[in-house]
Amino acid sequence: MTRTAITTENAPVLAAPLSQGIRKGTLLQVSGQLPLDPDTGLVVGTTVAEQSAQVLRNITAVLKAGGAGLEDVVMFRVYLTDPAHMGELNQAYAAVVGQPFPARTAVSVRLPPGLLVEIDALAVLDG
Repeated sequence: MTRTAITTENAPVLAAPLSQGIRKGTLLQVSGQLPLDPDTGLVVGTTVAEQSAQVLRNITAVLKAGGAGLEDVVMFRVYLTDPAHMGELNQAYAAVVGQPFPARTAVSVRLPPGLLVEIDALAVLDG
């Protein structure tokens, strides 16, 4: 089975040794997405809700480029700079992702200044 890099101009391209996504067989792993505008590279929003919405737009763009959608995601991993933001994240997340909700892990981390959230996704596509 070949491992294929997934790329799109509709999500930020980071100056780091990583792919926006990798597909192998029916699995599509989307790298951690930040709340960056893909056109400008600037942080979108100052709240967790605003930043989460942008992150999920970026994830959706990578999923689409890999032939998937949010309905194919089985796992999200969420990285928050402050656990107190969980309620705000949950509201933004629920509004975009919808039920049945994928499995999810959330951890508290340190991100560069101005960034409040990072999310990655694992999708399984039909064979």
